Amino acid sequence: MARRKFTVFSLSFLDCICCGFGAVILLFVLMNARSSTIREERVQDLRGEVDLVEIEVLNLEREKVLARNALDELIEEIEETQGLSREVLTLLEEAREELARFEGETLATEEHVNQLKTDLLSLEEGLKRLRAGAEAEEEGEALRMFRGDGRRQYLTGLQLRGERTLVLVDISASMLAENLVDVLRIRNLPAAEQQEATKWVQVRRTVEWLLANLPAEGQFQVAVFHDQARSLLTDAGWWSAADPAVRDAAAEALEAIVPSSGSSLHLAFDWAAAMSPRPDNIILLTDSLPTMDRRPPALRRAVSGARRMQLFQEAVRGIPGGIPVNTMLFYLEGDPGAAIAYWRLAVDTRGSMLTVAKDWP
Repeated sequence: MARRKFTVFSLSFLDCICCGFGAVILLFVLMNARSSTIREERVQDLRGEVDLVEIEVLNLEREKVLARNALDELIEEIEETQGLSREVLTLLEEAREELARFEGETLATEEHVNQLKTDLLSLEEGLKRLRAGAEAEEEGEALRMFRGDGRRQYLTGLQLRGERTLVLVDISASMLAENLVDVLRIRNLPAAEQQEATKWVQVRRTVEWLLANLPAEGQFQVAVFHDQARSLLTDAGWWSAADPAVRDAAAEALEAIVPSSGSSLHLAFDWAAAMSPRPDNIILLTDSLPTMDRRPPALRRAVSGARRMQLFQEAVRGIPGGIPVNTMLFYLEGDPGAAIAYWRLAVDTRGSMLTVAKDWP
């Protein structure tokens, strides 16, 4: 019998090889499917972590923007405060220079005071007549109620007579306080708080006292001035002092004003000169020498004492002749020449000059 020929690649061998290869492929498919699932799970976990990180980054960016805005606001406030501080220091330095200059002029001032004392002697007789007339007045003459503190509501020496009385009220920024530092501080407050400044409240109460004590048989007008001059009432003409409604309207209009800007006596006396008929008595409420002429300065800067005295002298030349000017001078630190100037004005116009105490009226 012939022996059967042996072949390595027989059918059985090929079957084994195919089965083994199929098993390998099946194992690879199973393992690949599991790895894909694991990879997807890991990708989802990593994507969640990435989302959290992105949210944190967005929150940090928002906080960064808020912090930057707060820093910008703080820098602006610091710059504004530094600017205000520089302005205050400049004003204080100028005030010191003015005080030093006035101290150096003591001898000239003493000579002027001696001259004023001489003029005072010539006014004593007229003052005595005014006092006698005030004592002869009957009580209850005022048509508008005014509540004062004890006898401080009575004022001796102020001329409240005449057919036409003009009250000129200074509404410049210095009427807010008694020193420059407080003026700068108060003028940066809201308007309602500026209106309640102690000095300005005293000015308004003084005007109310004047309105309450004007002669009932005469006429009056109240005008305010700073960088412009205008009437407090709707009509710039004369109003009957016997009408309490008009007096109340003038007092209420003054309450709505917020002092601001500089002061121009030129405009105040020009306004008085333009009235027809002209006043026969002027009552001026102010606290210092003027700081501008008829037009506001192009550049905001301090005005020297010599320049303010020059502005005052130029302004008083515009007062119509024969009209007495009665000045009620409120206190302002750093303006020692004001009292002397307004006293001289009272002497020249046959009026009066009074310094208002802090607790009056």
